[in-house]
Amino acid sequence: MTDQAFPTAPRRSRNVPLSKIALRWGLYLILCVFALYYLMPLFVMLTTSLKSIEEIRSGSLVALPRDITFDAWATAWSGACTGIQCEGLRPYFWNSVLIAVPAVILSTGIGALNGYVVAQWRFRGANLFFSLMLFGCFIPFQVVLLPMARVLGLMGIAGTIPGLIFVHVIYGIGFTTLFFRNYYVSIPSELVKAAKVDGAGFFRILWSIFLPLSLPIIVVTVIWQFTQIWNDFLFGVSFSQAGTQPVTVALNNIVNSTTGIKEYNVDMAAAIIAALPTLLVYVVAGKYFIRGLTAGSVKG
Repeated sequence: MTDQAFPTAPRRSRNVPLSKIALRWGLYLILCVFALYYLMPLFVMLTTSLKSIEEIRSGSLVALPRDITFDAWATAWSGACTGIQCEGLRPYFWNSVLIAVPAVILSTGIGALNGYVVAQWRFRGANLFFSLMLFGCFIPFQVVLLPMARVLGLMGIAGTIPGLIFVHVIYGIGFTTLFFRNYYVSIPSELVKAAKVDGAGFFRILWSIFLPLSLPIIVVTVIWQFTQIWNDFLFGVSFSQAGTQPVTVALNNIVNSTTGIKEYNVDMAAAIIAALPTLLVYVVAGKYFIRGLTAGSVKG
């Protein structure tokens, strides 16, 4: 047989209209402009933190540092004054770590348990229970300050790190329950029934079936909770005292308690240090956060 017996399909033209190319490059240009505009404050903070006071006074705000120095970073970490004490951010940074890590673990574990119960173990009043927890997510922080202060006083943990952990766990349970419930609600109930037939109990089903499937939503919950707790200022300034304050309260004190010469480079370095953990979390696990949100929305 000749090649003409099997005629080939006509090749699709590779010529792209100039209008389409121009539109594509125009969109890229607009996105780059918005990205530069969004990143400009971070650029100014970083460059200012690497300058000396003399260079800040004599130079431009957006100019690159002529002589890079990390003295401001060292001062912000261990020498800046947060009041009558000049210890820098270091002790308060570790206070935030001691608050955020247990609070994230506890609120995520309780949220997984609640979401599992509400989604798969139907009981009388389950919808009302979930609605009340969902309603709690939208109560403003200011509304719970006085009741929470009263509860912490009665429990004897007011002004302590365990007290702040308790506050963040309680306030975060509504969100974590919502995340896990929306993720678990579409897992086939036949899996639960089959496990019951095989003799698996409540916690066995949770541990062997649901938790192994929960990695995407666990990542979402951990990132969400860690960001909310680390960046919190209102609860930190309301329920802490000297020695137990988180890094956000210390940052505010550094910026507002400066006397004499205003050290903008120290303020910028302190702000970057305070924001660095959440920035690293999003850089390292950002793609998993988006995947988890997408999975939760589809399943929910």
